[in-house]
Order: sequence, then structure tokens, then C-alpha cells
Amino acid sequence: MHGDDGGRPYDTDLMAAVTELGTALRELVDASVTTAVPATELRAAAAQARELTARLAAEKRPPGRLSPLDDIADFRQVYNMVSGVGSALAPPLDVRVVDGGVVAETAFGLAYEGPPGYLHGGMSGLVMDQVLGAATIRAGLWGMTARLELDYRGPVPLHTPVVLAARVTGAEGRKSVVTGTIALAAEPDRPLVEARGVFVVPRAATVADYFATVTDASGRPTMPGRPTDATKPGGAR
Repeated sequence: MHGDDGGRPYDTDLMAAVTELGTALRELVDASVTTAVPATELRAAAAQARELTARLAAEKRPPGRLSPLDDIADFRQVYNMVSGVGSALAPPLDVRVVDGGVVAETAFGLAYEGPPGYLHGGMSGLVMDQVLGAATIRAGLWGMTARLELDYRGPVPLHTPVVLAARVTGAEGRKSVVTGTIALAAEPDRPLVEARGVFVVPRAATVADYFATVTDASGRPTMPGRPTDATKPGGAR
């Protein structure tokens, strides 16, 4: 067992296996959108993929049940579609805390293409929503996205190291305002995408309505006082 600093302990062998599978699946996704093999090879690969799907689907967790590796209070979700090490959809982003906010580096592959050779604009919104939210949580706040605005200053090239950054610029009552950017790692001070998000803490009754079905990995109800409390011992705080 292992625990991140301040995080809930987890099974290191299971984490390694989830990470290995996630990496292999991302490699498969990348190969699937760049392949030029003939139709016979595509059909053979599809048949093998269906066999693997059946193997993995032999035991599944229902929606709302956390993975045994997850610790939302420590912002660890292994199947998150932006930062999850086990997700075939994630780049993935490794968000870390810095003075004044958070940063993450990555390079987007062809699976995220919009205009030929460049990142899809919707993907920019997806990853910035995640990074802005991470900045909010790391600042000791939280909320759900109420507004997300993006200004596209230039296209984000694929297969090129980029840096994403965000910080909280204002907080009052239930509302937090967060700003962030996507830029080339080689030119971090020249944003290609600028983002501004407003995160609002739902009222208690709304939180109860939204997250009433959240459970831990064993299926035990863990009604959170806020989503990031869901995996803390004893549930809500």
C-alpha cells in the first residue's frame, strides 16, 4: 500500500496495472487514428478489440461508485478523461501546484485534432476546465463550473510540448473566479488560449441532490458535503 502526501493509501500494484493498461490504450488510440493498414488488418484488430472489451467488462463498477484508487479529496481520479492515468481518453495531464496556482505540461496527439495539424478548440475547453478547477481546489476552494470563457489567440499545434497554467484571481461568498492559459512550453509567456472560469458552490440542498448516489469503492454511501469530501473517512465534513 502507498499513500500520497495527505492522500488516502492505495494498492500500488493495482495502480501500476491501471497505469500500464491506460498507457497501452492511449498507444492503441493513437495507432488507430494514424494507421494506414488495409481493411483486412482493421477487421482483425477490431475482432481482437472486442475480445479485450469482453474480458474487461467481466466485472464493472456502476456509475457513481469511486474506483478503489480514487481520492477526490486529493484530486486523484485514475479514470478522469483529462488527468486519469487509466483513461484511454486522457492526454493525460499531470497537474502540479506552483506558487500562485497550478501548471501542467503535455503534448496533444492526432486523436485530439481539429484543424489539420492543430488541437480541436473543444479540447482546449475541456482541458482548461480541468486545470481551472484544479487551481480552485488547490487554493482550498471548490465549486462547479458556472461559466467558462475562452479566447483563442492562435492554434495549438499537435505533437508539440505545451504548458497549461491557472490561478484563482478572485473569491467571494460561493463564487470563485479563475484564469488560465495554454502556451507553447518554449514560449510560456505568449498564450495561444486564454480562459476564464467562474466556479460556484451549489447550495446544500443542491449538493445533496447532485451527489446523493456517490459511494466509495465498496458501495458504501458517502454523501459528501462537497464532491472533494467523498473519499474522506466518514464522508461529509
